[in-house]
Amino acid sequence: MSPNRTPEYLTGLVHELRKLPKETEWVEFKENNTDPEEIGESISALSNSAALLGKAFAYLVWGINDESHSIEGIKFSLKSLKKGNEEIENWLLRLLNPKIEINFHSIIVEEKELLLLEISRAVIHPVRFKSEEFIRVGSYKKKLRDYHEKERELWRIFETAPFEAGIAKDRVGEEEVLKLLDYPKYFDLLNIPLPENRSRIIESLANEKMIVPCEAGGWNITNLGAILFAKQLDFFDSLKRKKIRVIQYAGTDRRETKQERDGTMGYACGFLGIIEYINRLVPSNEVIEKALRKSTPMFPQLAVRELVANALIHQNFYSRGDSPMVEIFSDRMEITNPGAPLVDIQRLVDSPPKSRNEVLASLMRRIGICEERGSGWDKIVGQTEFYQLPAPLVEVSGDNTRVVLFVHKPLNKMDKEGRIRAVYWHACLRYVSGQNTTNTSVRDRFGIDAKNTAIASRLIKEAVDAGVVAPYDAKAAPKLMRYIPFWAVAGEKNVT
Repeated sequence: MSPNRTPEYLTGLVHELRKLPKETEWVEFKENNTDPEEIGESISALSNSAALLGKAFAYLVWGINDESHSIEGIKFSLKSLKKGNEEIENWLLRLLNPKIEINFHSIIVEEKELLLLEISRAVIHPVRFKSEEFIRVGSYKKKLRDYHEKERELWRIFETAPFEAGIAKDRVGEEEVLKLLDYPKYFDLLNIPLPENRSRIIESLANEKMIVPCEAGGWNITNLGAILFAKQLDFFDSLKRKKIRVIQYAGTDRRETKQERDGTMGYACGFLGIIEYINRLVPSNEVIEKALRKSTPMFPQLAVRELVANALIHQNFYSRGDSPMVEIFSDRMEITNPGAPLVDIQRLVDSPPKSRNEVLASLMRRIGICEERGSGWDKIVGQTEFYQLPAPLVEVSGDNTRVVLFVHKPLNKMDKEGRIRAVYWHACLRYVSGQNTTNTSVRDRFGIDAKNTAIASRLIKEAVDAGVVAPYDAKAAPKLMRYIPFWAVAGEKNVT
């Protein structure tokens, strides 16, 4: 929600709200009641009711008669609204839980001063004021705990309402929609001819749920439309902190930053640009193949692309104050996103993918930014194996997920943890491909000479002792031994 509303916008909004046949569960009119406790309870009730009714915002308007909706004006000023010596807005924000955005607007309508309070809807759980949750029942404010059906429905909405359906900017005209969204990129990425007139463009965006009709007139731009196709994410206050951030450091720690850049556009229209920027920052290795010198990126470009796409798609958009981040060090690359994985990190290769943002993920797949279902992590592991790099590391820290790609390191420089991790992901990839993990395959994975079978055997033994792989048949002869991931033991399948 933007606090920078124009007078024209606010005046138009007031007139639209006055057209409502009566006070509703998401709009409340007051003449001059400025009791702070009453305002706090009303905010809780209106925010919860807005969520229940699928509204992006609720409104509390002073200076309008609640029966006739006539403009009466207010007899107080915004500056006079205080609780003790504290400004009322700060006082309210301290006592509302969870924190939601509220914005007071003083406006002049028909030569009379009004005060409008814009209240964002409840998102994760009901908004309470002090220790109580409220709801609107018709035009009356009630305690939510006394209305069990509404409370159950509200929780169902929190559990099922996708982030993508939320409103990033409300009540904009067709012309502004086309100024804010990079609609030509949408048609280009889907290989669809650009419609010849504005109404057909708007119709296509509406069919994709990137915009939805606004009851107060015009259109609402959804989170889906803005996060993917915003020309500038800064134009959307609720999303501008979700810009992907890329930082390159001078060494192996964060003490000296060489370059830093934030992605400014929506994820879909800005994806290729941010990937190209990352690849330009990644150093290259000089290798010699058949007497020809060749420059090879230190990190596989396909793996980087897939990991960045995953970080964007699977993040928790409701996490406040953090965003996807790519950090490039001299010895590794770290890709971090807010939100813990929805699947066991040890089962990323074989588990069907789950996303908090399935509508967003589906559209990203359609426009070719990420891989088809189930193939992403396979490709990441496969790329690191193809270039004989250390296996990627997946970490969960609090409510964040971090994936680390490492530069090439000879086997004798890898630590034990890295060797075990590499054998484990190798076994997972082989298993889902219907293949054995054997001494030979491990030698190929690490580039070990065929005569050094004992080295591969030691690597396999380390992984077996760590409990991450197990013999397919413990009674088989040593030369016939094959191995599977630990999770496959209970449901062994035939592999050749």
